[in-house]
Amino acid sequence: MAHTIRRATAADIPAIVHMLADDELGATRESPDDLTRYYAAFEVIDADPHQHLVVAADGDTVTGTLQLTIVPGLSRTGMSRALIEAVRVHRDVRGAGLGGTLIEWAVSRARELNCGLVQLTSDITRTDAHRFYERLGFTRSHYGYKFPL
Repeated sequence: MAHTIRRATAADIPAIVHMLADDELGATRESPDDLTRYYAAFEVIDADPHQHLVVAADGDTVTGTLQLTIVPGLSRTGMSRALIEAVRVHRDVRGAGLGGTLIEWAVSRARELNCGLVQLTSDITRTDAHRFYERLGFTRSHYGYKFPL
């Protein structure tokens, strides 16, 4: 399996949304039948130099994705941090190491961009994901809170 990690394009949106919707949580919050809002969001993401939406591809087939956001900050002596979001691997290639490759790419890119910390959140029900991130060296260090608007 020869995967290339590259910047996502608008043409990748259907495949990305399919992966976002392809689990119990995603099935309740994604709308793969109407991609209008996803394309609008992509335009904003793609125009922002602090956003790195990438896909893993095997030839023309998109097999994984994640979004890396660089957050400048004043705390920790002005340290920038990297936030990893929406990590997904297509169900046909799960368990083959692609998730780890995506996270390694994100950590490496964060280092290149002079971030001092990489952070992520994972839904409390995703226990397999928690074990995955801990295997990669991430530490449970905070409680996460959300406030829907």
